[in-house]
Amino acid sequence: MSAGNQQSVVAGLKYDLRRMHETWMELVYPRQRGAADTVLGKWQPDTQGGMALYKLWSAIGVPVIGLIYPFVLLGAMLRFGARGFDSASTRLGLVGVVLVSIVIWGALAALGRFGMDLRAGGFIALLAAGAVATISAALALTFKRVGGRAVTVALAYPFGVTAIFLPPVVAALYSPAIADLVIPGSDNLASWLLDNLAFGGIGEYLVENFDRDGFAYVIIWFGISIPIGWVLGLLVTLADLVRPKE
Repeated sequence: MSAGNQQSVVAGLKYDLRRMHETWMELVYPRQRGAADTVLGKWQPDTQGGMALYKLWSAIGVPVIGLIYPFVLLGAMLRFGARGFDSASTRLGLVGVVLVSIVIWGALAALGRFGMDLRAGGFIALLAAGAVATISAALALTFKRVGGRAVTVALAYPFGVTAIFLPPVVAALYSPAIADLVIPGSDNLASWLLDNLAFGGIGEYLVENFDRDGFAYVIIWFGISIPIGWVLGLLVTLADLVRPKE
């Protein structure tokens, strides 16, 4: 890395940390964020007691920001990847995205039917996976275009994750070969979730009343995709708050 790039990275880190600390200060005190270079400057208390509390709040913010900032960096990296999808989807449009997905999955299905040595059901499995991926991608793009951060985080990101996670599971319902690869890991993950993340007896209720078989794995992965999508969306939102895209 050149010296110029290193200086740019350091300057970016300093900017982020300063902006986050000013935001922390503004939770309690007025005129903190972006006020250092203004005519009035940052607001500060005019009493010794007030200044002591001001400095105490400032000091408390340092470890808090230290804990949060790695998530900001992760969100910035995720945002960089999301920009590529946004740019491509904008050029293609909703119809273009659907057509591209159909062409890609149709080609994979054709390979599964004529060129690949998949066991019985491989062709149907790839068609089903392609249908799920296409619908999920179309829904993600639709909700993204609706606008608004809440809709994007609540719906667009989860369906985007669904477009990645769900197709292999759907394909496993039709192909024993794919099922041998997907179902054991899904079963282990479901067992871990029921043992560690279920509250109020929910895990025991699910184990006693539902069998982990067939379509249940689709429901499991759809349920996993939703919170993962929320987390990714919130991380990107955090990065936007600290360092807006413009």
